[in-house]
Amino acid sequence: MQTQTIIYIIIAGSAALLLALFQYIYRSRIKSNLRYTLASLRTLSVFGILLLLINPKFESKTFYDEKPTLVVAVDNSESISYLKQEENVNSVLNTITSHSELNERFNIERYSFGKSVNNLDSLNFNERQSNISQALKQFGEVYANQTAPIIIISDGNQTYGADYSYVAKSVKQPIYPVVLGDSTVYSDLSIKQLNVNRYVYLKNKFPVEIIANYNGAEAINTELKILSGNNSVVFRKPIQFNASKTSEVVSTVLLANSVGVKTYRVELSPLTNEKNIINNSKNFGVEVIDQKTNIALVSERLHPDLGALKKAIESNEQRSVSILKPKEYLSKINDFQLVILYQPNNKFNETLNEIKTQKLNTFIIAGATTDYEFINNTHLKILWSISNQTEDFQPELNRNYNTFIIDNLTFEDYPPLRSEFGGFNFLAPADVILYKTVNGINTGDAMLATYAFDNMKHAVLVGEGIWRWRAQAYLDSESFNDFDNFIGKLVQYLSSNKKRSRINIDYKSFYNGNDDVIISAQYFNKNFEFDSSAALTIILKNKEDNSVREVPLLLTNGNYRVDLSGIASGSYNFTVKHNIESIAASGSFDVLEYNVEQQFLNADIDKLKSIANTSYGKTFFNTQYNDLIQNLIADNRYATIQKSTKNIVPLIDWKYLLGLIVTCLFAEWFIRKYNGLI
Repeated sequence: MQTQTIIYIIIAGSAALLLALFQYIYRSRIKSNLRYTLASLRTLSVFGILLLLINPKFESKTFYDEKPTLVVAVDNSESISYLKQEENVNSVLNTITSHSELNERFNIERYSFGKSVNNLDSLNFNERQSNISQALKQFGEVYANQTAPIIIISDGNQTYGADYSYVAKSVKQPIYPVVLGDSTVYSDLSIKQLNVNRYVYLKNKFPVEIIANYNGAEAINTELKILSGNNSVVFRKPIQFNASKTSEVVSTVLLANSVGVKTYRVELSPLTNEKNIINNSKNFGVEVIDQKTNIALVSERLHPDLGALKKAIESNEQRSVSILKPKEYLSKINDFQLVILYQPNNKFNETLNEIKTQKLNTFIIAGATTDYEFINNTHLKILWSISNQTEDFQPELNRNYNTFIIDNLTFEDYPPLRSEFGGFNFLAPADVILYKTVNGINTGDAMLATYAFDNMKHAVLVGEGIWRWRAQAYLDSESFNDFDNFIGKLVQYLSSNKKRSRINIDYKSFYNGNDDVIISAQYFNKNFEFDSSAALTIILKNKEDNSVREVPLLLTNGNYRVDLSGIASGSYNFTVKHNIESIAASGSFDVLEYNVEQQFLNADIDKLKSIANTSYGKTFFNTQYNDLIQNLIADNRYATIQKSTKNIVPLIDWKYLLGLIVTCLFAEWFIRKYNGLI
């Protein structure tokens, strides 16, 4: 308590006493000893009231012991069962979590990880990918302000994510890897990596690059072959390896003869008595298409948006973007299936006249330097309320947009785009994708919309600076994919002349063995309004054995989705149908045979040791778990810490003082009343 407050309390006590003495002792008409009782009651009540006005604050401390946290993370991927380490995992885990001294010393938190991190309820070792870096990153963030050593029970073989040896450097906790798997080195051949484009054009040759590895000390001969889907050999090459030459890059080109999904298999002839031959082969696929979508991006000036749009659109190899001036576009207009007009002005007059004549689809991007009066006088059936004032607007997604499926993006916290203040009035039916907002308030004006008339499709984006959105997408997910997919779907809609359907489906033509096989759908009622109460089912048929499987689609983030991950490799036909109405949409896809978790023969001991050394932890094998326990118990860094919490309580919150004041006042009044002094 401060000295100033103590002085105020002394003054308040003195003032209360003097007031009571003046009223009941000095020249008082009450001569009996009753006056001393009344003076005492008056002193207490006045002093209590003055204390409430001063409102001093009192401190109290509470002491408690805080034990460090012991994070136990278990690899739940298929590689653990493939290496036959299930019993070792359960033995290590049960011993650690049930050890009495460890439980007395630590708060033990258990997790499992595969592609993502989960609280550990049970282990089934069926995760199709393992991401150790993501697990370490999350533990580092969650326990950043605590003492929390991390035990990683794993074979160290990561199949997804960033290199965890680098991620471990940013984790401020000691890491104790428990190594699972065989440390004995066997001679082994493997296909380390295979590089090939996803899309190929008909009658073109496409490159294939294969990295073949050898782990062993003897000189050996093998043969690399590429087989087509009908098992005919399309390429072969003999390869020699020895102790000094352990890797070779093989490059070749193959010819795309027909349209559709084409599957191939790369094989290395196995060694005699080779222990693991699963990693000697790898399947890959390409989709052969008969033409490429050429898109013209027409602009009079340079801007970062042009590069961002080109990168986003060309992330799909089926599309090519050319950045042109209006006059250059006119000389090549027949080479393109779609034109994007970036901030058009009167220099685009001839371009728009030719677009009108040929009835071409357009995507207009307007901004702060756009000539809106020029746009108002075109055939595009949009009118702008001209204000000549610029403003920054943020996007808000229209959840009821129903022309194509928008996955993964919500546009929350996306940077604003700059444009002239106002909005477009559409003279044709339009569907708004994004609304303009200012300070979180929806203006009701469209920022991005699509519309159609006279068998033409158009889109309008109001705002420059879309390059910031692509950068924000990378910051949010460490990948440009979400933004690029969104722009790709918009371009696909504008490039296609297909009629609108009441069921839209979104899927890939083929999936690699460890990919998530997810199919999305949208269902619209007769007025083409999204129906969130529909019952949709997918009928999946395996082309090879004619087996049929029916699975319901679930409504997730505004779309109907089904996760078919884990289905057997092969070719599939599917139909998404409404359970009541006779409406359906069909497609087909291939799942290529490949299990990345079965590519490893040994534990990655070197990398596990490196993260232990970097973090000042220690590496143990699965048979040394007792040494691990004793090491943790004996380490002085993990001592229990006594902490205190300081509570500051103002006197005005003390209800007993208020009760004392009321009691004293009531007692004084009652005594005076009883004795006829009132």
